[in-house]
Amino acid sequence: MSLKGEIDGVMDGVVNLVELHDRIKGIAPLSALTRIAVAVYDPERDMLRTFIDSTMGECPLSHYVARLGDVPSLVALARAGGPRVVDDLKDYVGDSEHSRKLLDHGYRSSYTLPLMQGDALQGFLFFNAATPGFFTPERLSQLWPYAQIARLIAVLELDKIRLIQAAVKTVRQISYHRDEETGSHLERMSRYGRLIAEGLAEPYRLSDEYVEFLYRFSPLHDVGKVAIPDSILLKPGPLDAPEYALMQAHVDKGRQIIDMMLKEFGMGQVPHIDMLHNIVAYHHECWDGSGYPYGLSGDQIPLEARIAAVADVFDALTSNRPYKKAWSNAEAFAYLRDMRGSKFDPACVEAMLQRAAEVEEIQAHFAETIHD
Repeated sequence: MSLKGEIDGVMDGVVNLVELHDRIKGIAPLSALTRIAVAVYDPERDMLRTFIDSTMGECPLSHYVARLGDVPSLVALARAGGPRVVDDLKDYVGDSEHSRKLLDHGYRSSYTLPLMQGDALQGFLFFNAATPGFFTPERLSQLWPYAQIARLIAVLELDKIRLIQAAVKTVRQISYHRDEETGSHLERMSRYGRLIAEGLAEPYRLSDEYVEFLYRFSPLHDVGKVAIPDSILLKPGPLDAPEYALMQAHVDKGRQIIDMMLKEFGMGQVPHIDMLHNIVAYHHECWDGSGYPYGLSGDQIPLEARIAAVADVFDALTSNRPYKKAWSNAEAFAYLRDMRGSKFDPACVEAMLQRAAEVEEIQAHFAETIHD
């Protein structure tokens, strides 16, 4: 069988890492391969984050974040662009916390591939086994076509993220000079949303994939404002009742724009795309039912919209605008406390309050400028 035929045969019926892992476990020499995982790379902050995985038993790394520069072996691997085999993690454990976590969960050997697009690092693909020296030349030869499919699955998932980013950037450029919400605002609020989601991950059983897509989708929360007249959008003072009603229409306009984007960008099959709809449609709903446009309350409001609401309001309060001075973090946190249980989901507020130090780091990294 040709190499292409072999890979096509493996691909038949395989659409994700879990299905691929199931296929691999059916091959006797590879049955002890207990983990396949992908970490995504954020070059803006030099951060690696766990993203998607298939693990037999308890997952050793969930919602894990590490600075790439703090893991010299992965830096070298990214520069070399080739694979790496570690025969025994006991001899490698000093390199990083994630190696220690893997060892604590019984993993002893690893096979790692950098995920590259040209010269740009997208992330890493990891294979792990509990047996020292598992990745022998013979096993690697058998694993090779499956590793290529795993790489393809990972790259396709990351391509979907890049597609989302391209769509977000396009819409941002449309609204660039029409809204008080600067690019820095969108960078900050999306990262605040990720902090909140990470804080809720354990009680709500949120996956790394959910958290990552929430972060990617959040900047489009107010996309419908591009359809609001300048006389309302840029008004320096309070809106009267008719003007406020027109401003509220940005939610419906946003849903229409999202539907158009999904069609034009071919994004209908992007995982968690319903989250994008929910963030745009429901982030102005309130916990007590006093929000708009549907008057939903409590758990009727999708979690991702409740998260986006807290992140958005916090950054709006702590940002300078033509019509107001920025509040201090302490003042904004006090407002969130006062509004929890009425305007905001109490759990989302508490998760935000618990990450105050990281909020300051985000603010320092994405300092506000005018129309940045």
